Amino acid sequence: MISAVKWSGKVKSMSDEKLYIVLMGLPARGKSTLAVRLREAFHKDHIHTRIFNNGNLRRIYRPLAETSCAEFYSPNNPAAVELRKTFARMNMERSRAYLRNSGQVAILDATNAGRNRRKMIEDYLNDHPLFFIECVNDDEEILNLSILEKTKLPEFNQMECKKAEAEFLKRIDYYKMIYVPLKVERNYVRLDSLQNKIIEEKHTDAISLYARLRDYLVTDEVKNLFLIRHAQTEFNLEDRIGGDPGLTAKGKEQAQALGQFFSGKKISYIFTSSKWRTKRTAEAIARMQDGCRIIALKEFDEISAGVCEGMTYAEIEQKMPQVFRQREAHKYSYVYPEGESYAAMKPRIEAGIKKSFFLNRRSDNIMIVGHQAVNRLILSHFLYRRDVDVPYIYIPQDRFYHIVSTQNKKLFELKRYD
Repeated sequence: MISAVKWSGKVKSMSDEKLYIVLMGLPARGKSTLAVRLREAFHKDHIHTRIFNNGNLRRIYRPLAETSCAEFYSPNNPAAVELRKTFARMNMERSRAYLRNSGQVAILDATNAGRNRRKMIEDYLNDHPLFFIECVNDDEEILNLSILEKTKLPEFNQMECKKAEAEFLKRIDYYKMIYVPLKVERNYVRLDSLQNKIIEEKHTDAISLYARLRDYLVTDEVKNLFLIRHAQTEFNLEDRIGGDPGLTAKGKEQAQALGQFFSGKKISYIFTSSKWRTKRTAEAIARMQDGCRIIALKEFDEISAGVCEGMTYAEIEQKMPQVFRQREAHKYSYVYPEGESYAAMKPRIEAGIKKSFFLNRRSDNIMIVGHQAVNRLILSHFLYRRDVDVPYIYIPQDRFYHIVSTQNKKLFELKRYD
């Protein structure tokens, strides 16, 4: 006997595997990125999924000069409010028709910031289970970078960058005027979209796809991560630690070789530390790409050696024998005087990984140019290692790591580029 569950006043069979997913959240919070990630994850499980994006309809049916203007999103602009409601209805009708046929999951991608809009969706899409996902992200640095990326869309081509940023910020302010977080809805997750962390969840109805959906939401997934150590510096030759040295002649050759090696792959973003050696390595790679952006994140800065910055290990052993011995005995947890340890670095490295994945959006390839200790911790994020073994992971300068980490596939490969 097939058991039955109830939602929206209707009785449905547990064998009904169709689902509406309704995204919500302020602009630049990662909704569209999440929509694509969910669609790809469902497709891998052979679940027919389609995204219905209100913004796409808006850009098709209205002039870009109109929709790029913040006033189009004002709750005090009744004509625009009605237009946006029309686009929402169009996508509701399309998503309902999709599930009526071969579709299994329909993802409605829009701000859906107000309770009135969500009530309209609930009332119309009452033939299958409905699940809301609210994307929350208040990291100021990431929001600023995300907004900058948004202003590069075709919608803003006719505007100067500063004007586009101002219009987009004003658009967000308008949405804040009507924003009501999820609370009364029957089924929802409030998601920290930067950390892939569930803040709050409510699961009233039995939804057969819920277990795998929840797993998708909290899983860090990367299709192709190219993890590179910066090219050779003078400090490398002298075995000095820390500092901010430039590249040697050989280091410049290595950087150029990396650029040549990756010239056949599309790299949209290269994430670096704030140090010159990572930036210069990245610049040589970016020169052989089309439209590649370099984004420096302090989270990827090399381990701080404190008072030992710029010293060689031989000098530390000679001048600070106690520091040398203690660090050799507990390399992962030892904190340099006025510096840090691998253990202390770990939270900021993980924050840098989250930021780079969030900003990389839907690109298949992501590249990080880091340092020896940094790359060890990035690798350990994906590849299990005991903490005591992390400081000994091999990170050469003439090779790079290729990492694939999805629910269905794990790959860690050390490859040459010369």
